Amino acid sequence: MRSVRARAALGATLVVAVALAAAGLAVLLVLRGNLTDRAGLEAEVTAREVAGELALGATYAELDLDDDDHPVQVTDEEGRVVAVSKDLEAVSGTGTAGVVPVSPAPAPGPGDDDDDEDDDGSDPPRSEVSSDSPDFTNGTATVDGEKADYRFAAVEVTTKEDVTLTVHAGAPLAAEQEAVNTVRTSMLTGLPVMLLVVAGVTWLVTRRALRPVEGIRRELAAITASEDLARRVPEPDSRDEIARLARTTNETLTVLEASVDRQRRFVADASHELRSPIASLRTQLEVGAAHPELLDLPGAVTDTVRLQVLAADLLLLARLDAGERPGRTAVDLGALVREEVSQRTADRIAPQVSVADGPLEVAGSRGQLARVVGNLLDNAERHAERSVAVSVRAERDEVLVEVTDDGPGVPEAEQDRIFERFVRLDDARSRDDGGAGLGLAIARDVAARHGGTLTVGTAPSGGARFTLRLPGRERP
Repeated sequence: MRSVRARAALGATLVVAVALAAAGLAVLLVLRGNLTDRAGLEAEVTAREVAGELALGATYAELDLDDDDHPVQVTDEEGRVVAVSKDLEAVSGTGTAGVVPVSPAPAPGPGDDDDDEDDDGSDPPRSEVSSDSPDFTNGTATVDGEKADYRFAAVEVTTKEDVTLTVHAGAPLAAEQEAVNTVRTSMLTGLPVMLLVVAGVTWLVTRRALRPVEGIRRELAAITASEDLARRVPEPDSRDEIARLARTTNETLTVLEASVDRQRRFVADASHELRSPIASLRTQLEVGAAHPELLDLPGAVTDTVRLQVLAADLLLLARLDAGERPGRTAVDLGALVREEVSQRTADRIAPQVSVADGPLEVAGSRGQLARVVGNLLDNAERHAERSVAVSVRAERDEVLVEVTDDGPGVPEAEQDRIFERFVRLDDARSRDDGGAGLGLAIARDVAARHGGTLTVGTAPSGGARFTLRLPGRERP
């Protein structure tokens, strides 16, 4: 079953079926219990009426046992039947199946003389009906040829002759059985209809709720087929989960479109940047092959180095775009900056280094962080007039590296754009010695991968000030 609508309808139907079955069973049990208790109360009333007559001294023959709806059976202490209702032909559930009194002679009444009465003047035996709760049992009785189920109540009574008798009186359970059967039949008849209604309503509601999802699916399929990332899925007017799904899908498509556009521009710019040094190198090699004396060996080396640096930058950007995460090695930024500056002996301007005291360690990739520092120094040296300064210090839980120069600076409107790939300002392009406009983009991406930031502002001298902020390494 692959349809969400079908699964939802089936699930709702099963849940409702279980709930209705449990509720119906509970109703039947409660109804049966109430009706059975009612029948037991009727049986108890009848039994106590007969027991009251016996306690008042009525003989067995004088008992009012003509009620065919409430059969009565009276037994003595030995379980012998001494009196039964009229037309009672068979009985079960009372403990004694007999329906014929063992002695047709009536019990002694109040007018009879007791030859065995004591002459010592003691009080006669006291008759009473037991006040204890009667015992209830279920059984059957055949009255005037008709057999039916009954609820029997057993009440003990002590006569004036000090004879303990047990009166079994029954109340018919036909009403209870008829009511229970009627309710059960109604439930069994109505349950399938109700389940069909629940399944149909659930199907329609689910279909209506999932209609926008189908629209989203069709549009995504069309986007996939056309490869047109400028298209967007329809957003329903509701504020439910499906509307949020549509908005999130469109946001994802927007990010994906921007990423694809950026990748296309990256490929186009990379192709353009690679074409120049390759073409220049090929030209020089072809001239050198034809006229060895005209070979510009330093120019060929320069183009080769430029090509090598560009290829390394492109590979690093590809790894960063692929989600490569830096390591967690402890890197001392103060020592890293000193090492990078010490290797720049051929720079036009020697950077001035200022490293503050205190812990300056961060967690990350030493090679990538060295590339960031190197790119910032290259950028500063390219634009500086007479001085480049580098400072490293700790600020709260962060380590800051600032690189400043006394060049023309970066216009405020261009301070975000210079971090885009292959972007070079006009002034920078006129002084470019081979940069492809990837250094600052790589620096910001590496800083972001390390949980930090890279921003640009204006130095006190009027030049550019690049600030690298990285979270300090937690010490164990």
